[in-house]
Amino acid sequence: MKEKFYVTTAIAYTSRKPHIGNVYEAILTDAIARFKRLQGYDVFFLTGTDEHGEKIETEAKKKGITPKAYVDEVAGVIRSIWDSFHISYDKFIRTTDEEHVRTVQKIFKKFYEQGDIYKGAYEGHYCTPCESFWTESQLVNGCCPDCGRPVVRKQEEAYFFKMSKYADRLIEYIETHEDFITPPSRRNEMLNNFLRPGLQDLCVSRSTFTWGIPVSFDDKHVVYVWLDALTNYISAIGFDPDAPSAQFEKLWPADLHVIGKDIVRFHTIYWPIFLMAMDLPLPKCVLGHPWLLFDQDKMSKSKGNVLYGDELIEQFGLDAVRYYLLAEMGFFQDGNISYELLIQRINADLANTLGNLVSRTCAMIKQYFGGEIPACSGTDGEHAVTLKQTVAEKLGASYKLMEGYSAAESVEQIFLALRACNKYIDETMPWALAKDESKRQELADVLANLIESIRLCTIMLSPFLPDAASRINGVITAEATEICDGSFPYTYPCTGHTLGDTPILFSRIDEKKFLEALAKEKATKEKEAKKEAKKAEEAPVGLITIDDFAKVRLTVGQILSCEPVEGAKKLLKLQVNIGSETRQIVSGIADWYRPEALTGKKIVVVSNLQPAKLRGVESQGMLLAADTENGARVLFVDDSVPAGSKVR
Repeated sequence: MKEKFYVTTAIAYTSRKPHIGNVYEAILTDAIARFKRLQGYDVFFLTGTDEHGEKIETEAKKKGITPKAYVDEVAGVIRSIWDSFHISYDKFIRTTDEEHVRTVQKIFKKFYEQGDIYKGAYEGHYCTPCESFWTESQLVNGCCPDCGRPVVRKQEEAYFFKMSKYADRLIEYIETHEDFITPPSRRNEMLNNFLRPGLQDLCVSRSTFTWGIPVSFDDKHVVYVWLDALTNYISAIGFDPDAPSAQFEKLWPADLHVIGKDIVRFHTIYWPIFLMAMDLPLPKCVLGHPWLLFDQDKMSKSKGNVLYGDELIEQFGLDAVRYYLLAEMGFFQDGNISYELLIQRINADLANTLGNLVSRTCAMIKQYFGGEIPACSGTDGEHAVTLKQTVAEKLGASYKLMEGYSAAESVEQIFLALRACNKYIDETMPWALAKDESKRQELADVLANLIESIRLCTIMLSPFLPDAASRINGVITAEATEICDGSFPYTYPCTGHTLGDTPILFSRIDEKKFLEALAKEKATKEKEAKKEAKKAEEAPVGLITIDDFAKVRLTVGQILSCEPVEGAKKLLKLQVNIGSETRQIVSGIADWYRPEALTGKKIVVVSNLQPAKLRGVESQGMLLAADTENGARVLFVDDSVPAGSKVR
């Protein structure tokens, strides 16, 4: 019976389409899952989507649809992107799944009944994008310490989990289980920055919005994000507090949680404590991987430096994008991506080292042996001995590195082996041997050694580049290896096989032409955006009659959210509740108001103004503001006036 290996990603948040940095985690976990299958493990790979919270509710209101309709759309996009990268998951869970909802409700009630959860009130600083509360001392320059965005002051009734009850037990566990958190720097950070200074009780419900899993015994509350989201790791495999399934008994504890470094705290403090409260074993290892940066900067839609995985596949191909991410992202430090770096790696590693090796080896076999893979005599010269030792050594090192989940370092060893193969060609010069009939067996040995080296390298390449590995095996007519124990002996199973068609695995990319075409495309889009902005001209001001004035509909509105318009320094985009609906209004008041200062305020809106586009963003009305010598001053309305009231 195979030994099980249960591996998970963090579930992706359904606020918007994930960028390539978000996709990296799924690709890394996929490579680990494929490697463990290569080792002979019975792998169960879980991924999915996190679909509840205030941010989702707000985004749905902006689009005028229900939160469920909104997450259905985004979850579909996320799953299609995962599929486009050939992520070999066994289950894709959504936190709106009925089985998950029931499990979370049962766990919440269990915690409450055993005294781990109590009702209280929360007043503090809240970051909507991160869905996190912060104390005054935790803020950085008055902003969220995680994402750097402004926070708002909130007060509401909530349930709290007694984190301190389990803190000492968790500290002891982490100190006695060195492999629980990796890399070690994350472990030290959790102990020194969070656990040893003392844990505050954790807010685990919300009562100011409704899009979440209802608390079964208190319908005014919904379960707060982390108790909901983290539970997916056990709900997906059939955990039930009353009667756990056979699948849960087989798979739990998880062997590996793969997560981003920004959510290590939640997975190594909150999640273990929840598990302790359920008397369940803790996961064996939590891997906090680094971030993928764009030109050394964190990806952000507002900065305009976001790259999307599906678009990169269209531009460069699946294998090329997977390879870049897995080779670039080291175990300890953030990785970096740019079009220039991507092209350089594709040309140097994939086209020159791997693609060229397969292409010219197969071409020589077709030219000199009619396409039939020759037999090796077993007599190794100096160059053959060096080649075999190098390939076995580098592939063995790659294998051991992947046992420790060091993907980039593992890939590097494979390409050292491939470069040794190319060096072997240069040293033995098969084209020269082919000119001397007396050296035909020596020529056969060289080409047989090359095919066998390619076959062995392809075994270790398969977790990282499954499609390319499959194509290479198809060319050299090798069977995909199911089990690998870390040794790479030369057994020559392809001898006598006829080569298949040899496709171009990777083509070189002309960097200059690519970047010029990219710049041209970007300029065209910017030109179109300027045309749209020019159309939004203000109507001329003049005298009007009472009948004209009667046509203007003024309505009291409440600002639900506010954010800058991308690429426009003076514009703010507001979502405003006018009673019957939520409107999006764009206003040029960014010089005088910060977004967080406007959120929650009541204003007067011209609600029957024809929609217009400002910098390509639609504005469905206008707010009233006074033009003073000190700048614009928005006309606020007394908070007692309901949104939707008519101004006469």
